[in-house]
Amino acid sequence: MAADHTHVRPWRMIERRKSRKIRVGSVEVGGDAPISVQSMTNTLTSDAAATLAQIRQLEEAGADIVRVSCPDVESTEAFKIIAREAKVPLVADIHFHYKRGIEAAKAGAACLRINPGNIGSPDRVRDVVNAAKDHGCSIRIGVNAGSLERELLERYGEPCPEAMVESALNHARILQDHDFHEFKISVKASDPFLTVAAYQQLAEAIDCPLHLGVTEAGALRTGTVKSAIGMGSMLWAGIGDTIRVSLAADPVEEIKVGFDILKSLGLRHRGVNIIACPSCARQGFNVIKTVETLEERLAHISTPMSLSIIGCVVNGPGEALMTDIGFTGGGAGAGMVYMAGKPDHKQSNEGMIDHIVELVEKKAAELQAAKDAKAIAAE
Repeated sequence: MAADHTHVRPWRMIERRKSRKIRVGSVEVGGDAPISVQSMTNTLTSDAAATLAQIRQLEEAGADIVRVSCPDVESTEAFKIIAREAKVPLVADIHFHYKRGIEAAKAGAACLRINPGNIGSPDRVRDVVNAAKDHGCSIRIGVNAGSLERELLERYGEPCPEAMVESALNHARILQDHDFHEFKISVKASDPFLTVAAYQQLAEAIDCPLHLGVTEAGALRTGTVKSAIGMGSMLWAGIGDTIRVSLAADPVEEIKVGFDILKSLGLRHRGVNIIACPSCARQGFNVIKTVETLEERLAHISTPMSLSIIGCVVNGPGEALMTDIGFTGGGAGAGMVYMAGKPDHKQSNEGMIDHIVELVEKKAAELQAAKDAKAIAAE
């Protein structure tokens, strides 16, 4: 039978933590909203053209939300242009200066990333909160193990889950005292163990949405592994409403890895999910090179689909049973193409890549057309 993505398998179900829902511009975060994927620009924000160019790349990769640093007046001035042109909601990253928060809210930020306790006097906090209210901004309280308040470090002796959660709740209380509840919280560390423990405690202490991340995770490969372990374990436990993979790499890679993590857990589906064997002496074609090429040529497809690329008939037919399209090596320079789990026709290895790309693009167009028709019918 064909792959059935709607069938509920009890052993694959993840029960998400019940959090209240907020909005980051047009994107809902928390509650029953899909887990959103974020990244952050690394251009100078004062260079509006360069920042917008990078935001366009992130949008094309599927980013739901993009964060932009606003450390000075030049940045918040440029933010007006950037926010007007961006297609996704933007988070303005504010650390200490309360005026930057007010300026960013007026300039079109959908969310402010601040720690209220770092802004200064109660009057300054009130002014930032009022600006957020007046301009429809939500707020992210961002607690990092590397920048905890001195008082907490002196009391606890070192960054620990208890100190991070106490910091987060103290900041949240400031917003609540101003009758502001459109906020989410993150409690990040570069140590996955510390990160997970802090989020577990925070998830039990408050019902606001949680922004997940293992901060400063490292380069592309090591950072991906560390993020997948840390965030994956939390997401598996139902914790997390929006995520950012922090990599010392092109920000576009953060979006790709973020979706791959969610895709692996069945929490979000975007693009072609390629199931491939690691290859061995039985392979009827070069599996590794084929998959590498297919990933590049199918990167433009956002429609959720599954594709199996298996080198021989030992596992090929079984894997193809559960995918939309499959190819199994059969020797003698050809293999079998499976459509909706059933053997459909033979294809030479030589023209296999072009043929599979054509089949996937056609299938994606059909699925998108069906989705559009369903949406129109529902209106």
